[in-house]
Amino acid sequence: MPDTALGLLRRLETGPRGLTDTEAGARLAALGENAPARPAGPSWPRRSARALRDPFTALLLTLGLVSACVASWRTASVILALVAVSCALRVTGERRADRALAALRGLVTGTATVLRRTDASTEPRAREVPVADLVPGDVVRLGPGDLVPADVTLLRARGLTVREDALTGESAPVPKHAADLPEPGAETHLCFQGCAVVTGSATAVVVETGPRTRFAAAQQTPVRREPSAFDRSVHGISWVLVRFVLLTPPLVLMAAAALHGRGVATLPFAVAVAVGLTPEMLPVIVTTCLARAAALLARAHEVVVRRLPALHDLGAVDVLCVDKTGTLTQDRPVVAAALGPDGRTDPEVLRWAAVGAWWTLQLAEPPAADALDEALLSAAGPVGEEYDGVAALPFDPAHRVATAVVAGSLGRHVLVTKGAVEDVLDRCALPEEEHRRLLALAARQAESGLRVLAVATAERPAVVRSYRAADVRGLTFRGLVGFRDELAPGAADALRELTALGVTVHVLTGDHPATAARVCRDLGLDVGEVATASGAVVAGGAGGVRVVARCTPEDKARVVGGLREAGHTVGFLGDGVNDVPALHAADVGIAPRGAVAVARESADVVLGSKDLTAIGHAVVAGRHSSANIASYLRVTLSSNLGNVLAMLGAGLLLPFLPMLPAQVLAQNLCFDAAQLAFAHDRPDRAVLRRPTRLRPPAFLRFISGFGLLNTVADLATFTVLAFAPHGNAALDDRMLFHSAWFTENLLTQALVMVLLRTGRRVAGRRRPGPVGWSAAALAAAGLLIPLSPLGTALRMTGLPAVHYALLAAVLGVYALALTVARARYDRRGSGSSQP
Repeated sequence: MPDTALGLLRRLETGPRGLTDTEAGARLAALGENAPARPAGPSWPRRSARALRDPFTALLLTLGLVSACVASWRTASVILALVAVSCALRVTGERRADRALAALRGLVTGTATVLRRTDASTEPRAREVPVADLVPGDVVRLGPGDLVPADVTLLRARGLTVREDALTGESAPVPKHAADLPEPGAETHLCFQGCAVVTGSATAVVVETGPRTRFAAAQQTPVRREPSAFDRSVHGISWVLVRFVLLTPPLVLMAAAALHGRGVATLPFAVAVAVGLTPEMLPVIVTTCLARAAALLARAHEVVVRRLPALHDLGAVDVLCVDKTGTLTQDRPVVAAALGPDGRTDPEVLRWAAVGAWWTLQLAEPPAADALDEALLSAAGPVGEEYDGVAALPFDPAHRVATAVVAGSLGRHVLVTKGAVEDVLDRCALPEEEHRRLLALAARQAESGLRVLAVATAERPAVVRSYRAADVRGLTFRGLVGFRDELAPGAADALRELTALGVTVHVLTGDHPATAARVCRDLGLDVGEVATASGAVVAGGAGGVRVVARCTPEDKARVVGGLREAGHTVGFLGDGVNDVPALHAADVGIAPRGAVAVARESADVVLGSKDLTAIGHAVVAGRHSSANIASYLRVTLSSNLGNVLAMLGAGLLLPFLPMLPAQVLAQNLCFDAAQLAFAHDRPDRAVLRRPTRLRPPAFLRFISGFGLLNTVADLATFTVLAFAPHGNAALDDRMLFHSAWFTENLLTQALVMVLLRTGRRVAGRRRPGPVGWSAAALAAAGLLIPLSPLGTALRMTGLPAVHYALLAAVLGVYALALTVARARYDRRGSGSSQP
């Protein structure tokens, strides 16, 4: 048999006045925080095992084991060392990123309104406390936009509807009612943690918290998130390369067996060539770039990134959809005009509207201040207190009017009604012609961009019974009050900055089209298309502002989805319950910290304040990290592809291996270490002024073209080395060739690092920066390693002076060709959408 409300309160050892601070503290210590049981982060072995599942790392491990099977211990040891270094760097980066994100999420803590007393003798006071501090027995208050903070039983409810899609997947709001004796099996008196309040208000008692809630139980079966656009792009590039790498060893083996009869003996070299094509540092670079950008955003601009890949998606955003109210405007309208029935300014209209607002607020239960009422009271000053309030009929969405009843002359009551123009006029005693004239007057005010409220009064004999909606008839029309939205400070500059970044802004609002357009014009923006939600607007464009009015929550989600289907990367900024569907539909959901809880929890990015300027900073940070990742990919893949093709060609033409397996792997290790600098690079500003997207087809075209250019440079080196005088008969031809090509490879890779960075031109750079210094270190390694004891261990030697001169000539021609090809690539505009 279910508990009555009184029985439940007794069982929980609480009451309608809530717990004392001492009682709440004792229960919190005994039961723990109101948070799902979170397992500790993965251990080092688990993280390492997960790193081995990366396609490139798994491929390296396989190649190392193959080398060990054929007793090529030196090759196997170097490959396994590469795997170990890659895993260690990735695990370290992930742990650092997890710690940073945990600290950032602490900036966005949820709160709940709870009744607490300092001791048993004091009156309860409503206060905001962290959700984690709630305990069974706490009495909480719920309102529109709140997330239910724990499993609760309703004590009182008024018009309460709740979305339970967090538990059931059904987005339709579910009505909830307080029941003193609920039916067995019924749940209409229960609300569960994580569900969102859509309408109404309630007072409830907490019955379960933390891991004992139904939401926590549901989370024990994790839901797989759909891969982001960033994940899909990287995985697409990865698997194309994996297939190519897997084809390389068989091709080398077959060619060596057919031409030189040394198939099995060539296996370590074939394995080393395959390793040379593998960008094994990709997971490390990606994690480091995104984590650094997220930490910088939080530190400098109070922007919390809840999902790291969302940063790349932010950089790719070319359409940003924003809600008008509370985003472009402060959620605080101001009175712009008060007009009498003749269309002229009439202060009495404002006074009567303020009287109605004052007594509606005073007599409503519970009192709920309305933004328009606050604007009326602020504009009219101290009015209303000269009357005695009798009754209030609060705003009813079905009738769209609110009525306050005040005492008039002896034995008389005055009804003051305000609300939507059509509904107020329907309750007035007016001729049909006058009715149409007043509707036209209100329409002209609305078309000028004002929100219009009608005001009417009626004097009636006093009655003892309660007033009903049916009593609001036969009113005398007093006039119209027009409101305009108070503009959000900084919104104009922020929107102009976003459009300068190539982001098209769509304003999605439930308001009249003229109201939304007027706000944009007041902000000094050039408004393009103005449409209603009934006309599907999916055009993107390069910058600008578009307005979509009369939007329901479903319309907002539909417009966002249509833009995505049209090929755009869409961000959505919203702060209300009505914005939640669109936040889920967007590539990147953005909410300010002051948003309702359900919107904040639905977002990928949380702003420290409702400031569009912070979005501009976040977009630039996303483009920054994306550009660095793109730089790493284009440099490593084009250089590695060129080297691999050259090695394959040399293996067919030379009577010996063009480079020993250990030398190939040592060269690869040096190149990988140097490229870690890309995580700290500063891309050119021109790259940050347009959306950045990782496009696999564009990448493949880029690396094919520049990879072939690298192959030509390597083959030219072979030719020069074949005809170059040795200068010392004691030098072994093979050792000299291996040493020269080792040096040439590292020098060409250093050139590629500098010249193929995303959007960077050498002439525009005064300081080398991290990549410049790293490239210089790589070039130094190429020159010094053959002369060092390490070079001796790798069977290399120093080169005669003439070889250095010949290599310098080849590198000079290659650098010139690379510069010309890069300039031609940029002129064609192929980089306009960043591969």
